[in-house]
Amino acid sequence: MKLEIISSEKRLFNGEVDQVTLPGSMGSFTVLNNHASLVSTLEKGTIEYVIGTERHSVETSGGFVDVDNNRIAVCIY
Repeated sequence: MKLEIISSEKRLFNGEVDQVTLPGSMGSFTVLNNHASLVSTLEKGTIEYVIGTERHSVETSGGFVDVDNNRIAVCIY
């Protein structure tokens, strides 16, 4: 899957990942390969993504995510 995380100031990440966990407004959720399309708002929390065996994280105060066709676009503030 391709993940892109951007803020108003810069691109924080752009690359292939195996899994992404996001702090959704209705609770945390995980996106895996071939996930159904969705759009969600994000709450304050941590975005965690996995590349192979490495875990990475990005803090967010909120934002939104668009998941479609193995592409995850995240805009945070």
